[in-house]
Amino acid sequence: MHGEREHWELLPALGVGPLRFGMSPAEVTDALQGSQPCTWVEGPYAQQNFTDGVKVFYDEGMLTCVAMDAVTGPQVFLADFALAGRDPEQAHQYLLDHAAEHGNCLAYTPDHSLALTDLGLLLRVQQVGEALLSRPLFVIEEWLESEYYCARGHLPLEGAPVTHV
Repeated sequence: MHGEREHWELLPALGVGPLRFGMSPAEVTDALQGSQPCTWVEGPYAQQNFTDGVKVFYDEGMLTCVAMDAVTGPQVFLADFALAGRDPEQAHQYLLDHAAEHGNCLAYTPDHSLALTDLGLLLRVQQVGEALLSRPLFVIEEWLESEYYCARGHLPLEGAPVTHV
């Protein structure tokens, strides 16, 4: 492991940790104190990659998605369950069980990721060496509930060419 991770709180429909949906890029940079954006990726949604394992996505200049690296990003818990860096099958089952117990709305994205739409939580898988690990993304609720975004695979747009800043 890469040292002690920060622990961030999930704030359903509002954001995660110090980040709130609707923030501007300058507000995000200020909120992440000390972590500097290392790359900016252009595309249908602007993407900033920060040095601490956090990626953020903007739609029309407003924060709409926060993605955590499975190993280096801050840790976020759902109840007492750490979402990042877990065995994907275990994490997937936990979300299914949590949804059944708490009445969360479930959805699957075109890439077979599981989302708890009312919490704005999307769980993806990240390849780390030979291992696959869970990687949480926190998204505005409208993106998870909209056929437009889900059907077109716009959650989130990663893998675009990187522009170094």
